Amino acid sequence: MNALLGRPIEILLVEDSEPDVRLTREALRDAKVRNRLWDVEDGVEALDFLHRRGAHADAPRPDMVLLDLNLPRKDGREVLNEIKSDTDLKRIPVVVLTTSKNEEDVLKSYNLHANCYIAKPVDFNRFMEVVKSIEEFWLTIVSLPPE
Repeated sequence: MNALLGRPIEILLVEDSEPDVRLTREALRDAKVRNRLWDVEDGVEALDFLHRRGAHADAPRPDMVLLDLNLPRKDGREVLNEIKSDTDLKRIPVVVLTTSKNEEDVLKSYNLHANCYIAKPVDFNRFMEVVKSIEEFWLTIVSLPPE
């Protein structure tokens, strides 16, 4: 697991809602595992970050991606498809964290090889619990793949 290497876990949050970015950052601030949260607000910027292009040329390789589906410029489904189709990126766990509870979105996300699909709760306290449970499971229990 990456935490054993003595470096923080790198998390890329792809989210266009500033309040959700703040809540996620707050929930992860007191995490049991050291982490660094990077956030981008659309699918094009997410792929630039992952491919280390342009303004993100010095971006770290994320150990995990938290991905919203409904994004400007490039939809989260397209981003997920590109990540999982790329031999260099496909092992990065992608947790879909979105407001959609639509069965079609759930099915399509898993068909595109999402590692997990979580519908965001509207309630503040529940949202905080969900983010903390993601941290607990993905950053404490699961062994993340090496670069």
